Amino acid sequence: MLGTQFTKGSPCWIDLGSPDTQAAAAFYGAVLGWDFRSAGPDAGGYGFFQQEGRTVAALGPLTEEGASSAWTVYFQTPDADATQKAAESAGGTVRAPAFDVMEAGRMAALTDPGGAQFAIWQPGTTKGLDRTSSTNTLVWAELHVADPETVLGFYRTLFDWRWAEMEAPGMMYRVISTADGDQEDASFGGAAELQDTSETARWVPYFDVEDADAIALSTQGNGGTVVMPAADVPDVGRIAWLTDPFGATFAVLKPAPMG
Repeated sequence: MLGTQFTKGSPCWIDLGSPDTQAAAAFYGAVLGWDFRSAGPDAGGYGFFQQEGRTVAALGPLTEEGASSAWTVYFQTPDADATQKAAESAGGTVRAPAFDVMEAGRMAALTDPGGAQFAIWQPGTTKGLDRTSSTNTLVWAELHVADPETVLGFYRTLFDWRWAEMEAPGMMYRVISTADGDQEDASFGGAAELQDTSETARWVPYFDVEDADAIALSTQGNGGTVVMPAADVPDVGRIAWLTDPFGATFAVLKPAPMG
């Protein structure tokens, strides 16, 4: 279960890069009920998606040359520079070398050997998101790459992740956990093979919702697209894959009742 007691390798932050932050804020406000609060005049348009004043995600303008709108998952590290160096040594790519984000923390933007982009966060005053695993907040992070086993080996080098194989309809799914504690309790995400050659390698954030079908309808009604209509996954819940009006992919999950 993804919590907010972040440890090494935990997903601790997510942000959306968008070509139109005002329109993106309006979309997620309509679909997930989030408020947007600017991080201030020195933040270059960056700000926070919030519920009742608690940060659940973030939003900023696109900063990389040729970048398209996408969600980025950040993983906690005690030392961003050391993790960046380890990533390079293990076949990853550095898109933005480690830098300080005022007093909040230190980050770097990386790409794994499978082509999925991610970021790392060394906490300063900001440890991570204020809320996860509750309605309309981040509940799961899923890696889609051509060779999950090899790419997970890369992340193990960085974060000491563990994973367990699980049979899923038509594929082998791997449930990923952080290094410490009970493996099932420490699980936060999964990894799956790309289902076709047109699919992009990426991390996809899943948001916990009360009604996946209603969120899919609302996404369409607010200019987004339903990539995969809501469907039941045994023992997991009801899932839909969606994109916002600018093409950023996200998924929603109504978790199955705990048996």
